[in-house]
Amino acid sequence: MTRAVILLSGGLDSATVLAIAKSEGRECHALSIVYGQRHVVELEAAKRVAAAMGVDEHVVHSLDLRVFGASALTSEIEVPKDAVGAPGIPVTYVPARNTIFLSLALGYAEAREAQEIWLGVNEVDSSGYPDCRPEFIDAFQEVIRSGTRSGVERNEPRIVAPLLHLTKAEIIRRGVALGVDYSLTHSCYDPASDGRACGHCDSCLLRRKGFEDAGVADPTSYAG
Repeated sequence: MTRAVILLSGGLDSATVLAIAKSEGRECHALSIVYGQRHVVELEAAKRVAAAMGVDEHVVHSLDLRVFGASALTSEIEVPKDAVGAPGIPVTYVPARNTIFLSLALGYAEAREAQEIWLGVNEVDSSGYPDCRPEFIDAFQEVIRSGTRSGVERNEPRIVAPLLHLTKAEIIRRGVALGVDYSLTHSCYDPASDGRACGHCDSCLLRRKGFEDAGVADPTSYAG
């Protein structure tokens, strides 16, 4: 059986990725990262998703990126509201986050002799993040090939990004077909004190539109 490390944030995309990996017969080892994010409530969502889908192992790693700041998700910078599609890279971009996360997943994959690393990056609804693009994935694959023992010896692990070219609606439809319970997931960047989604950050707006376009009822409780 092919062993895979799944980067599991607790969001809609990563839950769908896990469901796809399970449906394709992978032995799934989930990795969730607590990095000082404003929306740390997503970790509880990741635990719910991992338990509901039955992963083989779930590792939660702490890494405090607040020491660097420079992002609305890891500092006191205000999270933009109702700003989807604004030009430029938004302040919710966390410096080098996916590079760091993939590096951790790579270490985990090498330690478990996993053949694959799965993640939910998405170019279509990426909010302009540069580390959600195909060229970034291709570049990191080359890092694996040239800079790790598993890469040199077996050209593994291979990065799998099944959502890369899908719209949010297509992702939701795929997940629904696989039985994903999206009420277990969390997407909001700036949740209310009671954990409800704000309804107005980029992530909430993309999620709302995705359910609407997919013709699927949105199970999310929004504060506004």
